[in-house]
Amino acid sequence: MAGYNQQQGYYPPQQQYGESQGYYQLQEQQSHPPPPPNYPPPQQYGGPLPPKPGETFEQQFAIEKPKFNDLWAAVLYILTFLGFIAVSVLSLLGYSKSGSTSGSGISNSTARFGLTTNTVILFAFVLAVAFVVSLFYLFLCRKLTKQIIYLSAIFNFVIGIGSAAYYFYRKQYAAAIIFLIFALFYAFCFWTWRSRIPFSVLMLQTVIDVAKGYGHVFIVSFIGGVVALAFAAWFSVTLVGIYVRYTPNASNPQCRNGGCSDGKVYGLVAFATFAAYWTSEVIKNVMHVTVSGVYGSWYFSAGGSSANAPPSHPTMGAFRRAMTYSFGSICLGSLIVSIIQLLRQAASLASSDAANSGDILQCIIFCIASCILGIIQWAVEFLNEYAYSYIALYGAAYFPAAKATWRMIKDRGIDALIQDCLISPVLTMGAMFVAYLCALLAYLYLEFTNPAYNARGTYTAVIMVFAFLIGLQIANTFLNPLKSGATTLFMAMAVDPQVLIQQHPDLYSRMIQVYPQVSEAIHV
Repeated sequence: MAGYNQQQGYYPPQQQYGESQGYYQLQEQQSHPPPPPNYPPPQQYGGPLPPKPGETFEQQFAIEKPKFNDLWAAVLYILTFLGFIAVSVLSLLGYSKSGSTSGSGISNSTARFGLTTNTVILFAFVLAVAFVVSLFYLFLCRKLTKQIIYLSAIFNFVIGIGSAAYYFYRKQYAAAIIFLIFALFYAFCFWTWRSRIPFSVLMLQTVIDVAKGYGHVFIVSFIGGVVALAFAAWFSVTLVGIYVRYTPNASNPQCRNGGCSDGKVYGLVAFATFAAYWTSEVIKNVMHVTVSGVYGSWYFSAGGSSANAPPSHPTMGAFRRAMTYSFGSICLGSLIVSIIQLLRQAASLASSDAANSGDILQCIIFCIASCILGIIQWAVEFLNEYAYSYIALYGAAYFPAAKATWRMIKDRGIDALIQDCLISPVLTMGAMFVAYLCALLAYLYLEFTNPAYNARGTYTAVIMVFAFLIGLQIANTFLNPLKSGATTLFMAMAVDPQVLIQQHPDLYSRMIQVYPQVSEAIHV
């Protein structure tokens, strides 16, 4: 389809984004959309409108005064990661000397005081399932763009109801109620989202088509997923090593010279979990900033009439910025989310313990606390996504970027488009599906292997929670680039909506067809 140029008339035909599945294609007999009116130039929000003349990503999206933003957060993260390494080394040294009690396989452990090699093998299975299912879900998103929205809702509902029924049968009431609530919540959400599916399909098709033809988005997804998988494996073994090395028990050979206590176990597990959360978020957000640079380059520089050619090697240029000037900002935003995640996990564990002990009042209190923390986490992550896309292109510090992005989105009216787009919820449902499978696998594994340390079911809730979170983090890492693409497109539309109309007229026309309000939203 031809596009409109205020000075030269219509643009020559461009690539049809959203064609991979054939949905919402314009018929040849349809007339061209009317030329867009001469809207005033968009207001600037703390940075020059890209692109600038240049061949590389750094030249087109230049930073006027380059500096390492939020450097203290990067230093703090590095110190925390070094601390995790120290804890891991000490714990694994103790674990390596515990073969007589921890065993070397699934069923040859005699220890009754803490996690054993049986748990290491369990986490290996969890990691394998998370990796394979996440990669398969990403493949489905690429091949079955429209159907994946329906499949995600169906899979989540079926496995949620099935898991809840099984846990009720096994009298694991806390887990059963949690899974039942999740299943019913997602079923309700999907029912109320039906009218928003066409717009979401178009946006997801656009994101995937750009990823296929521009940059190296799927390579970033695969490499980031592998790195997240490797770190999750390291964390899993470290977690077991902490229990083996520091759990106080007369039969624990590691405690003969002292140094074991419940306080050390709880403290080190909390620290290792926090470091793991923070590292996982940093990995995910480095990917996000990298992919945002790719989609920003496409939006501002890949239009057929752009004065600048698309920058060379945008993926590597955006990655360099993420790992240098913007790394501190990435660490800062990840730190905030990690603290909330740790508090939320503590509330979930406390709720499970209260339910198992029959204290209904405490169970309700901790469930409410977990829900409140979940809402706060969602709000922070939502703001982070758009702030990081702004950071990727403008190189701003974290807090200025967050403020400028939110004001810009609200002033433009892009928040209406964001709320009506289901890409993030659908990908979240996919990640939740992976997490469900991992938690269910952990429970079945403990039931069938019946390790000595869990004879009374003491560690069931803890291990299920960690399996759930490992699966969730790995899946989120794999799927994050698709979220990043949609986020960057919305942010770019807020920065300069005229680019959408003039340089991507086909996409604009399709958006008008499935979401007529877009013409009003981007001109507020």
